[in-house]
Amino acid sequence: MILTVTPNTALDVTYRVPALLPHATHRVTEVTERSGGEGLDVARVLAALGHEVTVTGFAGGPTGRVVRERLTGVTDALVPCAAPTRRTLTVADERTGQTTRFDEPGPVVTPAEWSAFQETYERLLDGVDAVALCGSLPPGVPVGAYGVLVRTARAAGVPVLLDTGGEALRRAVAARPDLIKPNAGELAELTGSHEPSRATQDARRRGARSVVASLGAQGLVAATPEGRWRAVPPARPLGGPRSRRHGTPAGTGAAVSAGLLSGLAERLPWPGTLARAVALSAATALSPTPGEFDRAAYADLLDRVAVTGEVTAA
Repeated sequence: MILTVTPNTALDVTYRVPALLPHATHRVTEVTERSGGEGLDVARVLAALGHEVTVTGFAGGPTGRVVRERLTGVTDALVPCAAPTRRTLTVADERTGQTTRFDEPGPVVTPAEWSAFQETYERLLDGVDAVALCGSLPPGVPVGAYGVLVRTARAAGVPVLLDTGGEALRRAVAARPDLIKPNAGELAELTGSHEPSRATQDARRRGARSVVASLGAQGLVAATPEGRWRAVPPARPLGGPRSRRHGTPAGTGAAVSAGLLSGLAERLPWPGTLARAVALSAATALSPTPGEFDRAAYADLLDRVAVTGEVTAA
């Protein structure tokens, strides 16, 4: 079983409009609502891959109730909080395929609620194959919270994937997570280097056992105790013609984390894990539904992701 942690859950609302124009009134052609926040998005992909997944984090108020009602295919272990769960609003331009997103601030979590969450987290770690700590921290949660959660998981013998940024990432790296998955900007902020290969090595020296950096359309670069690799999607994602309806980039980062986490839980070799992560990310970008992946595209991509690198340890 895999556990995903989303301290700052959200109700993700997506509007589709024919064209997004400034200073104009827009007729929305489609509205979708789904449970969101990075860890819940990761859990959704893992469940679609056939993994048993439990989700935890905070959920509060009427929005939190809707988030819980819309969870499917996972076990709900969210912890109640008094303040309402945030919403995110994404506006998708059907003409260009581009999206614009607005994120509300998260709920203010009290010290008592944070303590209740920690107790739940420790209990859930029993029997878990891997845990993912994902996304931003809501107000009231200590900035060093992820470091605490990493140490708790390590004490329980559970491998940890950490996917966050900024000060929360900087502090948690010192707790020695098994794997961090920053994007290029987060990695540069952590290390001060804009050269991905050098920066991933530097992030390992700061405490992370393995580092997989997401470079967007350029794929992934990984530095691990077993070796260093680069994984790149094929130039043409599908053999046949693309759908005329645009996909959306929403959820591609979560798809990468899900691919890495499933490989970690299944103890796959790094090249296979990286190929899975890249294929899932690209297939998510092709899906018209935010946070879901195009299964046909995933099957097509999986064997065509180019993984190059070297083994540096026996």
